[in-house]
Amino acid sequence: MSRPRVAQRRTSEQTRELVLEIANELFYWQGIRAVGVDRIAAAAGIAPTTLYRLFASKDDLITAYLARAADGYRQWFAAAAQADGRSPRDRILAVFDALIPQIQPDRCRGCPFLMALSEFPGHAQAVAVKRWVRERFGELAEELALVSPVEDPALLADRLTLIMEGAYASVQALGIDGPARQARNFAEATLPVSA
Repeated sequence: MSRPRVAQRRTSEQTRELVLEIANELFYWQGIRAVGVDRIAAAAGIAPTTLYRLFASKDDLITAYLARAADGYRQWFAAAAQADGRSPRDRILAVFDALIPQIQPDRCRGCPFLMALSEFPGHAQAVAVKRWVRERFGELAEELALVSPVEDPALLADRLTLIMEGAYASVQALGIDGPARQARNFAEATLPVSA
């Protein structure tokens, strides 16, 4: 005779992570303003009061959602551009190679940070990620300038940032077969040939 199953209680940290996973899914695919805290709590199988013990307000939940997304995005970018013996040019292009799987329709409806900025202009977490990306491209452009004729590394970083932003911005409306499919080619054409 088998024993009845007893539901295992989650720790506060496990519950917080579950709420963030659900918030990520709902906020990203349906919009931050469109999704209420009660809906996230229900999807997590917790009371709204439990959610408010973990996050003092919806604003706190949004900030935590964006911080979590930012951590993952930074890891993705850093892994693609890793200094592993490749030339700076190859490392820049590797970011755009990694971008194509990232913006496939089954996993992307656009950049979560651009979407957050459209709903909450100037949101600190989203702005910080955009600045970080521009800084990383700036660092890569400076490295490239050490070995190739780069007239203005800051201008190159701006161009690379705009290409990436354009891919994210266009993919929802025009799909992966729209201009986004050209992101790597545009980046490659922007870089000096010898590197």
